[in-house]
Amino acid sequence: MCISTFAGGRVRQVLIGAALAAATLAGTVAAAAAPVVPSTQQQWRLVRAGAQGYQLELRDMPVRAPGAHEVLVRVHAASLNRRDVFVMHGQYPVSAGDSFVPLSDGAGEVVAAGRSVRRFHTGDRVVAAFFQAWLSGPMTPAAFGSALGGGVDGMLSTYVTLNEDGLARIPASLSYEEAATLPCAGVTAWNGLVTRGHTQPGQYVLLEGTGGVSVAGLQIAAALGAKPVITSSSDDKLARARALGAVATVNYRSSPEWEKDVMAATGNAGVQQVLEVGGKDTLPHMLASIGYGAHIALIGGLGGFGGDIPMMALLGKGASVSSIYVGSRADLEALLAFADKHRIHPVVDKVFEYADAPAAFQLMESDRFFGKIVIRM
Repeated sequence: MCISTFAGGRVRQVLIGAALAAATLAGTVAAAAAPVVPSTQQQWRLVRAGAQGYQLELRDMPVRAPGAHEVLVRVHAASLNRRDVFVMHGQYPVSAGDSFVPLSDGAGEVVAAGRSVRRFHTGDRVVAAFFQAWLSGPMTPAAFGSALGGGVDGMLSTYVTLNEDGLARIPASLSYEEAATLPCAGVTAWNGLVTRGHTQPGQYVLLEGTGGVSVAGLQIAAALGAKPVITSSSDDKLARARALGAVATVNYRSSPEWEKDVMAATGNAGVQQVLEVGGKDTLPHMLASIGYGAHIALIGGLGGFGGDIPMMALLGKGASVSSIYVGSRADLEALLAFADKHRIHPVVDKVFEYADAPAAFQLMESDRFFGKIVIRM
């Protein structure tokens, strides 16, 4: 009530009434602007297809309301990694079952939040962490099983319901498509070069190929003031890499003993940092390219898993090796802040529409791309 016997009472009454009217109007506008969330959605799933792997199927699935500590995200973009092709062909261990949503990487808008959520609000732009339960520090057994698109349902879905702790806020400088490229490839490069590698300005950094991890590593290394050296079988891709900051490029097809070119580019000192993504095919050449005190981030097996690392090749150079399996939410948040500060825009080679998801997988298998492949919802 606002009745008053004071001379100013009428004024106070009018002001309070106006405030109540404004509050009512604001509530009406907010309610009108609230997103309408459907009860069902079209969702891409990987469905078991015999012992050889999975096939993509588009199915009508329910939209799950968020629990107390969960948020519902309207996904706007997702990106592919080599891991997703391995998963489809049954070449990568998964525990999600005979039918699950693929892709670890995705970004979108929070459209609903559980009653106990504190980190986000409706309308916030967010990107999902690769490991939903690896928040910071060392990996744990519980975190290991929380990988999106393998341990649990992934991001190739118009709506996803995730724990608030498994998300990071997107800075204004990044689009949904750009942010969606970072959780796996970007964080892997960041972990290898920064969290574990402690890359310093002026150091030579060896990057193999022009896929997602290597191109992200190129952009990070250049922003750090390091000297990226990158390999590819395509002169056109190498030209694009030079435009992004590579100080030296090597075509491993025209130079099969490409370690000689790398050593020449570094004045025979060798590189101090390596993102080793090639596997058994690149290991011998990489080891012949490192300098004293080098750090090697062992990441993947694009050319096949396996291969031996001669101990003397490491001992003789005083080199160190880190095994990199993506990274934590803290790594993702640090990378997002770094990208925002240095105005890094992840390289997106091609964007597919949601209905064309199978074509995006085909392009990933072809290797005819530079950087990342994105699916827009």
